Amino acid sequence: MSFMQDNLTMDSLNTVQQQAVQLATAEENLNLLQMLMRGGWIMVPIVFLLFLALVIFFERYITISKASKADAGLMSQIKSNVMSGRLDAAIAICRNSNTALGRMLQKGLARVGRPIKDIEAAIENAGKLEVSKLEKNINILGIVAGIAPMLGFVGTIFGVILIFREVEVAGGIDIGSVSGGLYVKMIASASGLTVGILAYIGYHVLNMMVDRLILRMETEAVEFIDLLDEPGV
Repeated sequence: MSFMQDNLTMDSLNTVQQQAVQLATAEENLNLLQMLMRGGWIMVPIVFLLFLALVIFFERYITISKASKADAGLMSQIKSNVMSGRLDAAIAICRNSNTALGRMLQKGLARVGRPIKDIEAAIENAGKLEVSKLEKNINILGIVAGIAPMLGFVGTIFGVILIFREVEVAGGIDIGSVSGGLYVKMIASASGLTVGILAYIGYHVLNMMVDRLILRMETEAVEFIDLLDEPGV
């Protein structure tokens, strides 16, 4: 009888251990979507901000990349036509290029024959307009980078308030429920910080791309002005 009782006891322990392992495995297998859903209602605006940041980043990244690549060889074509006295051909090349640099130089070519200061002013004004187009919506990423972490903290604070309200109603502290509630509410903070960091990185990456393109446009504009200053142009 003692041997049979020992076997039953061992079987019960094994069953309990197996159930514990299964529960732990189920918790480990909790996918990302299910975890995010535990963050509460505040996850809705955080996910929306993530979607908005991704859309703006990829749209601007593709646009700026195209603008950077499309300018290759444009200046050499314009220079050869200007040196040959074919201003109409140079203007047509700028128009057909459909790039920021092309539109900027087209303004300058249209004013050839006027004082250099007038040409420089026309190029500068066109350049400012093109830069504003390239920077469109980039500042929204900066706003997302600031708002998303705040929303995460708001969600966590509201969650903590509800937890302590439940403790007050229950008249006692249940460490399990408090720690579990905090675990759920900290998801909002982690999500908000993650979205904010991604938006912050995207904001600065796009700004660096725009700055490089602006430097290139300014260099080409200076080269164009120098070209017009050459004798015989």
